[in-house]
Amino acid sequence: MADGRHLAVLRSIMGHWRDGDLDAVVAHLHDDIVWHYAAGAMPPVRGRDKARRLLEVLQHQMLDVRWQAFASAEVGDRLFVEGVDAYRTPDGHEVATPYAGVLELRDGLVIGWRDYVDLSVAASQRSGEPFTDHVRELAGRPPI
Repeated sequence: MADGRHLAVLRSIMGHWRDGDLDAVVAHLHDDIVWHYAAGAMPPVRGRDKARRLLEVLQHQMLDVRWQAFASAEVGDRLFVEGVDAYRTPDGHEVATPYAGVLELRDGLVIGWRDYVDLSVAASQRSGEPFTDHVRELAGRPPI
């Protein structure tokens, strides 16, 4: 039965990311993390140091972050979450990308992270395309 511990870790990561505290985000990652930033589309990032380097790049590409989770479930050492990553690009374009993610935790640290996301949605929005009605509907739900 889920007790919310894994969701609390994700909420902490989300808060630190929103606040721009990269050190606090990385403190939640296991040394041996395997992070599939876009599972199936890109190879994973392996290890805390490489994850940090990816986060540093993302931090400059994602401004005014409004990362939301809409539903979650915890099973054993896994957290399943559905949400939307919303942010503004440095050139002012608004992006809202629906995702589903799976986090695996060991000793309270994230050791596995798989985000399932359609990168073409983010790419079209980063190029200035408006949100589609279905993205707007997904992003407009109340967060947990």
